[in-house]
Amino acid sequence: MASTPLLEVRGLTKNFGGNRAVDDVNFSLHAGELLALIGPNGAGKSTTFNMVNGQLRADAGSIQLAGRELVGLAPRRIWRLGVGRTFQIAETFGSMTVVQNVQLALLSADHRVFSFWHRAADHRRDDALALLEQVGMRAQADRPCSVLAYGDIKRVELAIALANDPKLLLMDEPTAGMAPKERNELMALTKQLVKDRGLSVLFTEHSMDVVFAYADRLIVLARGKLIAEGPPQAIRDHAKVQEVYFGSGRTFEKPVAAETAR
Repeated sequence: MASTPLLEVRGLTKNFGGNRAVDDVNFSLHAGELLALIGPNGAGKSTTFNMVNGQLRADAGSIQLAGRELVGLAPRRIWRLGVGRTFQIAETFGSMTVVQNVQLALLSADHRVFSFWHRAADHRRDDALALLEQVGMRAQADRPCSVLAYGDIKRVELAIALANDPKLLLMDEPTAGMAPKERNELMALTKQLVKDRGLSVLFTEHSMDVVFAYADRLIVLARGKLIAEGPPQAIRDHAKVQEVYFGSGRTFEKPVAAETAR
């Protein structure tokens, strides 16, 4: 793992009225690392995530990507600096084919504007197909997105997120709404992309089986504060984390997925 973090967050703070949603949060993320951001409802996960992405502006603190300050930049500018993102609810253009959806993302990455005079279907088709190959969707390239299963839509969304060749990929609850088999397949694919492309991934997730099976490291928020960080086993055994999630007397169960995913 590189000695200098790709992403470095220091003193991150956000207030909504009199409520401090994120309170002096610090963490870092290295190249080739899958970092899970977890916490109970209201912990500040989404707020933290959206500040990294530029959808919310921090009231205080610093977010640096390879030494470049991101606070104050618009999401589009952050995207162009090499930050991709997937969303909790995947969205594609249902009337367009799988490959055309990826071609639209490539048009944007190339600073081109879609028009009737420059159709998406004419733009970098081979590159779009190569991205679909990476996510296991090459065989369905010419099918309309409207007929795909939800798990396949999430794969297409992942290909779209890779269109700008990101250094950092932000994944907001990537397995939401998916069956256990689909969850494991998507996260195994993400883990492989991290390895193959040298990506860094920051993801939020409610499914603890996914978190403990695939994350290299976890950071845990509660009431806006970072209360723990470390490898999965250390977080599983962390008394404060167990208390926050369950109260006293319970622990995280060791998921079967963690045994089969590695």
